[in-house]
Amino acid sequence: MAAGVSEAFDAIDWSAPWLAPWRTLGQPVAQQLQHDPAVHRALQVAAPPALPVGFVPQSELPEGTAYEQYIWDTRRVPTRDNLHDFFNGLVWHQFPRTKGRLNQLQAQAIAADGVQAVRGPLRDALTVFDENGALLQAPDALWQALHSRDWQRLFIDLRPLWAQARLVLVGHALMEKLVAPRKPMVAHVYTAPVAIESIANLDAWLAQEIQPQPWAAKPFSPLPVLGVPGWWPANEAPGFYADAQVFRPPRAATGA
Repeated sequence: MAAGVSEAFDAIDWSAPWLAPWRTLGQPVAQQLQHDPAVHRALQVAAPPALPVGFVPQSELPEGTAYEQYIWDTRRVPTRDNLHDFFNGLVWHQFPRTKGRLNQLQAQAIAADGVQAVRGPLRDALTVFDENGALLQAPDALWQALHSRDWQRLFIDLRPLWAQARLVLVGHALMEKLVAPRKPMVAHVYTAPVAIESIANLDAWLAQEIQPQPWAAKPFSPLPVLGVPGWWPANEAPGFYADAQVFRPPRAATGA
């Protein structure tokens, strides 16, 4: 592993609110990489016994074979020595049923249509969530404000309600980007029932939720994650949310 890549793993702040739920799982794997730089080996060593896939070097992926199809056919995940694939592996550990369902639908779409220059609507939606998705368990009032992109109401007027909410990251690219957080970073959020407490139950529920027809329409809401109360000190200032380049008004309000 190049020095810069090793330093990237050292830069992970496991106390950050978005990564704190992943700390118990992820920090030991990141520490292992200081002794053995192969990400696939570190993920394999830490894998739960019942995990439905294993991790192999990227070189195992045959030239010309679609990544998702290879995983479906072999139950092995080609893995590069970088942050992106490190977080992808952690999500496989934590959300194995969800990742398996995403992979199943991707492989079925590839089998039906082949690998095209532009992904179809379903594959595009699955990829968006796989890379940048999150689950939000929140009171209805917060969801209504999020759907309408009423940022003033969502983050300022209803700010106390966020104490009753939980935002769980699922997208591995989003987790990678948040190692170096920037204000414009956005999650594609899917609503989850407040009553589901354990991650294992949340995983089982989400795997059942992912169905081709509704998901092809991208049933997600964009959420600038650093606006979440308690996630970023700068958002304590009300003017933080006045940045229309990040907290964009609804399309109808812009004339788009």
